[in-house]
Amino acid sequence: MARPALDGVVETCLYVEDVEASRDFYARVFGFEPLGGNDRIQPLVVKPGQVLILFRRGGTLESIPVSGSFIPPHDAEGEQHFAFGIPAETFEDWKSYLEGLNIEIESVVDWPQGGHSLYFRDPDRLLVELITPGVWKNY
Repeated sequence: MARPALDGVVETCLYVEDVEASRDFYARVFGFEPLGGNDRIQPLVVKPGQVLILFRRGGTLESIPVSGSFIPPHDAEGEQHFAFGIPAETFEDWKSYLEGLNIEIESVVDWPQGGHSLYFRDPDRLLVELITPGVWKNY
């Protein structure tokens, strides 16, 4: 049987203590636009076709009824990690921008195979990485 087509990653979910504070952080730092939401869930537009969803930690431990079906339970805890891609030529601009917002840069990595990463924490201590092309074979 042939593998059906895949369009890529549409949603990435983070589990946070305070949905409103995290929404404000991601809107302020990255300009992500909120899509509705409430105190349990806040979807944010990253770019067309990509959504970052902030879930209140512990807020989706039971199935959520929707359209005659349900969303299965899910949750996470701990210091999760994810990365947003940035153009290589904006690396220093991002570094200066974050410093201007008084966001502590935890680490800067110049990868042996090329590419660079900036690491910092969000309000829940989730590890945010800004990564340039050249780190992965496919990016």
